[in-house]
Amino acid sequence: MTEFRRVTDQLSVSPQITLEDLPRAAAMGFKLVINNRPDGEDPAQPPSAAVEAAARAAGLQYAYIPVRGGPTQDQVAEERSILENSEGPVLAFCRSGTRSIITWSLGEAMDGARSRDELVALGLEAGYDLNGVLPA
Repeated sequence: MTEFRRVTDQLSVSPQITLEDLPRAAAMGFKLVINNRPDGEDPAQPPSAAVEAAARAAGLQYAYIPVRGGPTQDQVAEERSILENSEGPVLAFCRSGTRSIITWSLGEAMDGARSRDELVALGLEAGYDLNGVLPA
């Protein structure tokens, strides 16, 4: 069972999920899943199309924003827009959860929604160190 790490009431992040995790995510109240992991990084990971089908079968919305390395400004803006328009809590995942929380936190920082200190604290509470990735 994959660990979902709560960042805020609206966002949790996770390492790679399995297709079996999606009904559990729906039962926990998530409304949307964001996949930040590009297809093909690991032969064992399910492809985006399979994750999307399982998410929709579980009653979840699905977005695919594959981040390679660090997120681009367009990816940050797209994820921020999707989160703002979500009808409930969101679960974002990648290989470890790091790209997901970085993409979210950069959007929060660029829009001035949260201070750097608050973002770093939220990241640490969820098990991620954002000190080296957020602008000073």
